[in-house]
Amino acid sequence: MFLQYLSLDGNSLTPEDLMQLGKGLYKIKLTDDSLSKVKEARKLLENILTENKVCYGINTGFGKFARTVIPANKLVELQENLIRSHSAGVGPPLTPERTRMLFALRINVLAKGYSGVSFETLTRMIAAFNASCLPWIPEKGTVGASGDLAPLSHLAQGMLGEGRMWSPKTGWGEAKDVLEAHGLKPVKLGPKEGLALINGTQLITSLGAEALERAEAIARQADIVAALTLDVLKGTTRAFDSDIHAARPHKGQIEVARRFRSLLHSELYPSEISESHRFCDRVQDAYTLRCCPQVHGIVNDTIDFVRGIITTEMNSATDNPMVFPQRHEIISGGNFHGEYPAKALDYLAIGVHELASMSERRIERLCNPSLSELPAFLVEEGGLNSGFMIAHCTAAALVSENKVLTHPSSVDSLSTSAATEDHVSMGGFAARKALQVVEHVEQVLAIELLAACQAMEFLRPLHTTVPLEKVYDLVRNVAGPWDKDRFMSPDIDAVTTLLQEGEVWGAAKPYLDDFHEREVKELRMGSPTSSYLLNLPLHKLRMDH
Repeated sequence: MFLQYLSLDGNSLTPEDLMQLGKGLYKIKLTDDSLSKVKEARKLLENILTENKVCYGINTGFGKFARTVIPANKLVELQENLIRSHSAGVGPPLTPERTRMLFALRINVLAKGYSGVSFETLTRMIAAFNASCLPWIPEKGTVGASGDLAPLSHLAQGMLGEGRMWSPKTGWGEAKDVLEAHGLKPVKLGPKEGLALINGTQLITSLGAEALERAEAIARQADIVAALTLDVLKGTTRAFDSDIHAARPHKGQIEVARRFRSLLHSELYPSEISESHRFCDRVQDAYTLRCCPQVHGIVNDTIDFVRGIITTEMNSATDNPMVFPQRHEIISGGNFHGEYPAKALDYLAIGVHELASMSERRIERLCNPSLSELPAFLVEEGGLNSGFMIAHCTAAALVSENKVLTHPSSVDSLSTSAATEDHVSMGGFAARKALQVVEHVEQVLAIELLAACQAMEFLRPLHTTVPLEKVYDLVRNVAGPWDKDRFMSPDIDAVTTLLQEGEVWGAAKPYLDDFHEREVKELRMGSPTSSYLLNLPLHKLRMDH
């Protein structure tokens, strides 16, 4: 398969680009400007060595050993020892997709020209990436300052031809053998190059980019799932009136309310279910239905905030020391500290969790006949059949786990390296937790979507709106109606996959776009929540706060 190239310049890589690189959809190359910067930085570093100047990480030890000067004949050994000793990660390896993302992101940072890596070393790294020669990188072992040292050392170790490596052509094997099978040579490190390959926040940021992209995808689809639930529970659309949200003009809230108006009963997309209860005596819906714009909205705004942090971090030089050719200086600093992405990803986990928290309560409403006016647990012959009883328990269990996982890891710090690295970010765990929280959200919403589609079966022959019927059809392509008890896990897995692949959004989006392009007039019918309220006897009103 012929793959196109994505040009890296260290300045313009996006989280979406990185996800595509992780999937193996592109090869990479550097821009001419980046190559020039890389060569200029290396030239300055070599000049400093020629002048016998002492510079941290180039001809000194590391961390606590920063004041130990290393003789010139030991400089290559210094860098190789650094990689070997720092390859101390534990746990299962990153998946090939996540390894590609980490690999590509490290190359992007080196392309900025502040690291002092040689053109030859960077060229060999790019060749290995393009051949999908992927080192064994355990997922645990970073404290997120001084960068992600352990995982990036495992990446560098593979490039030295040491440790294990995987490629589609060879499977797992010794790194030197995998490289040789692709006609590639191991990297030969020069002064500072070991440090240049491992000092940075690329594990945190690459995993964070995946969490971010998946969070954005599930947040969009959560609105669709919630809208379907609202319609089958015979909720009102009045809570999404644009004037309500203009009075509290948070960007995310306004966008979610707009999305609900385009999904629910309108002149363009009428809902027979909505029409069937227009003059019921219900005044307001429960918060998990009525307050979706306010709760889902802040999730969207959280994602936007995190996107800014992660995108900036992806295109930042996070080395130490940093090489500035135009100033003819090499300066030690602290850009390797992972506090920015760590804090942002803790925030992302807290934010996106609310989608599952809301969803689980809506599942309860769908399954509870006293709240839904539907059969208990959405199944006929209850007692003989248990229906969605334990599916709801699964959702509750996942939400409970998330309550623990959303505790911020970045509030913790343990001093390392003999107190020279006396504050760390714990960003690696922040990133891994964020991914786990997002996955749980995907699974909980899959259960809600299955339950809402099952509720539809008890409302037929009535139909919901066209976009929501398209979502129903999509689900029924992978999971049939629940006529009697059957093995449920495959259905949950299948619908989770639909959400992870963005299929639910894809089914509804053309109709949302058409709704907005037509500038459909907002439907403001009389209902118990407006003028009709005045004509109802007080004892008939069912109101909450």
